Amino acid sequence: MALISFFEWLGLPYGWSWFLSQAVLILVFQVVILVSIAFILLADRKIWAAVQMRRGPNVVGVFGLLQTFADLFKFLFKEVIIPAGANKVIFMIAPLVTATLAFAGWAVMPVNEGWVVADINVGILYLFAMSSLGVYGVIMAGWASNSKYAFFAALRAAAQMVSYEVSIGFVIITVLLFAGSLNLTAIVHAQAQHGWFVASILFPMFVIFFISTLAETQRPPFDLLEAESELVAGFFVEYSSTPFLLFFLGEYLSIVLLCSLMTVMFLGGWLPPFDIFPLNAIPGLVWFLGKVLFLFFMIAMVKAFVPRYRYDQLMRLGWKVFLPVSLVWVILTAGWVTFIQPGM
Repeated sequence: MALISFFEWLGLPYGWSWFLSQAVLILVFQVVILVSIAFILLADRKIWAAVQMRRGPNVVGVFGLLQTFADLFKFLFKEVIIPAGANKVIFMIAPLVTATLAFAGWAVMPVNEGWVVADINVGILYLFAMSSLGVYGVIMAGWASNSKYAFFAALRAAAQMVSYEVSIGFVIITVLLFAGSLNLTAIVHAQAQHGWFVASILFPMFVIFFISTLAETQRPPFDLLEAESELVAGFFVEYSSTPFLLFFLGEYLSIVLLCSLMTVMFLGGWLPPFDIFPLNAIPGLVWFLGKVLFLFFMIAMVKAFVPRYRYDQLMRLGWKVFLPVSLVWVILTAGWVTFIQPGM
């Protein structure tokens, strides 16, 4: 509202004032996210280095804080190489689709009370849609590369992502039954009344959502498509320079976005554990960022101590374990809300 008033004070009509205020808000939000992703990527490398008892990036900048920015400039100034047999248009569009969809999900993510670009009533469905559409960037990249290796990796990636999205969908349903709303801010407010959902019968759903996040974003131990320790890259093996960077950016944007969604759905968003002093004196944004960083730390640590799954094990876990468990939990949650705690 302050930005709208400022542009109206400059003499612009309300329509243009609203449009420019939203554009400025989105631009600032994107810059903050990009800078945050740069340091989160560094944290991922530092955590993995600490587990292996080595230093990690420590040369570029103090404690290596500028290493990610150095890598950014390296990718930007490299030559973009397109395979001779590739479909050049789709080949270049695929990384843009992946990065754009990862960015678009942040539009409805509330990071504090009132701090959200678009506080829509179906925010959680919008997020689920953006996450599901991400598979198109993967398929486009694998097909357009005109490489059997990339194409088969894209098919495996699509199967993996779709398989675990089914479980994620059922997990979201259980949260909606507890909160009674599709609005992300309303879900946080529901936890202000009834306590964090992770401390209720939804705790198994939190575990399933956490593991499904690893599979959805192709993080270890479900990184069968990239297998970076073997120096291959699955569906984007033919990419280099900035297009490769966009895939990398989209992956980490999705990881942090799903960590934020877990924070909102299960950990109370920006709410403190207890509404008492001095916990409620800490700004909500600090609580939100602390929870997101904790979840990201957990995701980074999984890489250190869980061996990689075989592909058949990965699919069996999704279809024969998570799917029936989450489906049963939807029924149990509906019964709980209807008969045991009908006021929820």
